[in-house]
Amino acid sequence: MNEEPIRVASLGLGWWSDVLADAIGRTPALEIAACYTRSEGKREAFAEKYGCRAAASYEEILMDDSIRGIINTTPNSVHLGTVAQAAAAGKHVFLDKPIANTVADGQAIDRICSAAGIVLSVGYQRRRESHFRWIRREIEAGRFGRLVQAEANISRDRLGKIDTTSWRYQAAGMPGGVMLQIGIHYSDVLEMLLGPVRRVSAVAAQLVLPGDNPDIANLILEHENGAVSNLTASYASASEYYMLNVYGKEASAYYDLFGGLRHLRRGDAQATEVSCESNDTLVEELEEFAACIRGAATPEVSARRATESLAVIRAGILSASEGRPVEVAELLDSSDS
Repeated sequence: MNEEPIRVASLGLGWWSDVLADAIGRTPALEIAACYTRSEGKREAFAEKYGCRAAASYEEILMDDSIRGIINTTPNSVHLGTVAQAAAAGKHVFLDKPIANTVADGQAIDRICSAAGIVLSVGYQRRRESHFRWIRREIEAGRFGRLVQAEANISRDRLGKIDTTSWRYQAAGMPGGVMLQIGIHYSDVLEMLLGPVRRVSAVAAQLVLPGDNPDIANLILEHENGAVSNLTASYASASEYYMLNVYGKEASAYYDLFGGLRHLRRGDAQATEVSCESNDTLVEELEEFAACIRGAATPEVSARRATESLAVIRAGILSASEGRPVEVAELLDSSDS
């Protein structure tokens, strides 16, 4: 017998809330029952578009016993407060990355959710892309040998496409600019493939976009296993582009947005194409969230993992500011990071 969908509410109705709501419409696992944001016009429009109730307050949603989860796309700076309220009401939370703007807030979210016994799942959909999953399976099977190096680039053209009044493009709302907003996706993928990062050296610049935040950054990541990776994140490029290459002693893999995935074994004369079917990464992470609520799964990106991911980027921000390599443990052990 088919299970009834998990009833959830959407909180914080910016453009990404619609992306996630569209994904919920592609799976029977979840159903949007209500929504809330401070703007009455925005919540009424969202409610009409997705066939849900426009709640008059967040508290109204939290008091609704039929709603089991919150899809939280609020600004990073209020994640701690909104998650704490959900936890107190016994609501599970799917939280858009990053977990917070500070490591201290991320650690607090972890403690609160653990104490309340609720699921906290953080949205890092890019790690689920089929080409990265293929590389991970090959690494786990030992066919890459010792991992030695990786390089990644995540770039977009945002010139003329940003609203400088939005928290997403202000230093207060998105510390580190492009590093935290999109670079964190590929630092997460690099950690998934090569293991945890120990130390970060970074530079950042503001070259093209208006505002007060870096639009280009480069990070050198020293992994705990000795491998070194290089990550470039940019909002100042001519077009959208994604690339991630992984080098092992016995094999390498090369992915880019336009060329797909290729694989080269030691001794081969040339790389071979790897066919990877496109997968719906958003639906996958949302279905996992539903399974977690039912007790049938655990979050791939938990509060703790998301806080560790944030610490890598915060180390990069500190490195760029102070001109020195920064140990990730320095951020995880600091109460004000």
